[in-house]
Amino acid sequence: MRAVDFSFHSIFYEIAALVLLAAVLGFAGMAARQPLVVAFIAAGVLAGPDALGLVSSTEFVETLSQISIAVLLFLVGLKLDVTLVRSLGKVAVATGLGQVGFTAFFGFLICLGLGLDAVTSAYVAIALTFSSTIIIVKLLSDKQEIEALHGKIALGFLIVQDIFVVLAMVALSAIGVGAAEANGGSAEMLVLVGGGIAMVAIVYGFARFIATPLLGLVARSSELLVIFAVGWAAGMAALGDAVGFGKELGGLLAGVSLASTPFRDAIGSRLASLRDFLLLFFFLNLGSGLDLDTLGAQVGPAIVLSLFVLIGNPLIVMAIMGYLGYRKRTGFLAGLTVAQISEFSLIFMAMGITIGHVTEAALGLVTLVGLVTIALSVYMITFSHQLYRFCEPFIGMFERSRTFREESQDGDAAGGYDFVIFGLGRYGCKIGQALQDAGHRVLGIDFDPDALAHWRALGFVGRFGDATDPEFAAHLPLAGVRAVISAVPRTRGPLTGSDPQMALLHGLRAANFAGAAVMTVNHQRDAAPYEAQGASMVLTPFEDAATFAAERLTALR
Repeated sequence: MRAVDFSFHSIFYEIAALVLLAAVLGFAGMAARQPLVVAFIAAGVLAGPDALGLVSSTEFVETLSQISIAVLLFLVGLKLDVTLVRSLGKVAVATGLGQVGFTAFFGFLICLGLGLDAVTSAYVAIALTFSSTIIIVKLLSDKQEIEALHGKIALGFLIVQDIFVVLAMVALSAIGVGAAEANGGSAEMLVLVGGGIAMVAIVYGFARFIATPLLGLVARSSELLVIFAVGWAAGMAALGDAVGFGKELGGLLAGVSLASTPFRDAIGSRLASLRDFLLLFFFLNLGSGLDLDTLGAQVGPAIVLSLFVLIGNPLIVMAIMGYLGYRKRTGFLAGLTVAQISEFSLIFMAMGITIGHVTEAALGLVTLVGLVTIALSVYMITFSHQLYRFCEPFIGMFERSRTFREESQDGDAAGGYDFVIFGLGRYGCKIGQALQDAGHRVLGIDFDPDALAHWRALGFVGRFGDATDPEFAAHLPLAGVRAVISAVPRTRGPLTGSDPQMALLHGLRAANFAGAAVMTVNHQRDAAPYEAQGASMVLTPFEDAATFAAERLTALR
């Protein structure tokens, strides 16, 4: 039975209604501690033809959905720096590959047992291997566990999963190319081969000779940096689609071409909000296309596969880490992070539908598994320590008699920084130099490439970043940091009218930073707003310098 049609005659009104609906459900999800992915899919189902019938401009929503996939895969490509991949430790590689292999193999057998055909079983099994990096990083950051041992290990095998995602997407693109070859002639194949060679050559040449100096110029404007990144991602996605390799692979290669630049983290953090907004339309398009009548028949298989992901994935991670010599607590906490599937699982299934290998019913099944596992794993990770205390008596088999691996890690736990300085002008550099001369470890951060280059030339460790970015603080190595010091003048905020110091305070609070937050003002009368927002100390360089100068002058004889 079809619901009343509330569709609009204007795309503008329709998009406004969809975004407002997503915002309302997102607020409800936030109250229930759920990630936006769940709310967005629910909004799509509610806006679909079987409910409110809000989605009538399907082509427009689908176009935004395709752009969102290109941007998402662009951000995945940004993380695939060759040096980073080489630096992955044994535990990250072993755990990542072990979890992927275990989930794919046994997931395939379970799907066959549920009555799915072999091809659909293979697709669903591979889709179950992906975990949501976005959700895991957010939850670990909120709990200040990114720098913990289990957090670092989890991020390591998430990179391995991302590499597997890339290989899976490339394999699907190759299958699509093979299908095109079978349906077309030699001319089409020559276009595909020539286009593929051209794309690889463009990416290599751009990354090798152009990317870093070009971004050094572009990064002088934060707005231009974002526009360039989106344009590059969309352009490469369009090129990939034009030569027959698909928008997904084109967007991915665009990210890979920028992955080795020092501006990778800044681009990634600044595109995070745009990614979330565009992903709304992917999930709206996905949810509105689900047939609620056929979903009812998928509830049983979805429950079975959800239990497999929620229980099986953490168990295999604990088993591998226990064998490698880690404590059962570390393995348990790291294992909980893979107890859900990812937005890439849905993208992977959608690509299978495009090629013609699977049906909408298979996508509906994976969507239900995603909703269940994401919703439950959020609570599992949030209350991981309480859950560990409950499970501890039953998981002794996952710990060796001597946890030699973790014993060696304990001796290396003293790394990190004592102070972090935002703003590397004359004042910030002087503070950093004095602190380092006193034997402290200092990390400097600035949005100006020239200031950062000068800082590094002095022999200090620096990172490209922006105090006004609300998510940047969550990605900093803040464990053990005594104080974060802002030497950023108000007029240097990259967004007109913004207050970078107030934004930094909010970012540190969101990251649950436990150290001191030190701000800088020109006059003492300007200190009150920062102190009201939790600043531990407010420096006044001109007044402090004048007082110090007066003391020295009065000491003259």
